[in-house]
Amino acid sequence: MNITLNGETTTTRAGTVAELVAEAGAPENGTAVAIDGEVVPRSQWDRALREGCAADILTAVQGG
Repeated sequence: MNITLNGETTTTRAGTVAELVAEAGAPENGTAVAIDGEVVPRSQWDRALREGCAADILTAVQGG
């Protein structure tokens, strides 16, 4: 399926938010996900992705 991930058009095999996070190599802890501008709580990472959706995966980093 074709989606926009962090501002870049990409093709993914992921069908859910959790699969997309894993495919992106992001850690489960300290990671936030938004789909089409809506933050998706970790408890809802089984949410299905849609063709053409915009996903943002953000990870927390230490330091300042």
